[in-house]
Amino acid sequence: MTRLQVASTPDGRRLEASHVFAVPAAEAWELLVDTQRWPEWSPLISGVEATDRRVRPGTTGRVSLPGAWLPFEITSCADHRWTWQVARLPVTGHRVDDLGDDRCRLVFEMPLRASGYAPICLRALERIETLLEERADAH
Repeated sequence: MTRLQVASTPDGRRLEASHVFAVPAAEAWELLVDTQRWPEWSPLISGVEATDRRVRPGTTGRVSLPGAWLPFEITSCADHRWTWQVARLPVTGHRVDDLGDDRCRLVFEMPLRASGYAPICLRALERIETLLEERADAH
């Protein structure tokens, strides 16, 4: 089930794009925090150079977006949620909620002023679903 809704987050009111997956939360989390896998699921990122393969507070680097390489910094990473800045601007938060029974909800949190980014987040959720299904089929 995919949803778009306005919700309260640790960073204030945000637009959330979310989807429930039939996989353990740890599996979805591993996909989100692996910087080398971002181009697999992000519709915009085609390359990543990062100080850490797995995000942690303070991880820095740059991402290749259409037309430019832009610097990024992970601003928080705890409790299955991470946030970042790209070109020093706060952008999406990424969260995995454990729903039990090998189910989880993956959430992209967007500033309300960035609601035009919602279709990109929805496309990323579709790509993540395909990646997680392929992994499940391989096991």
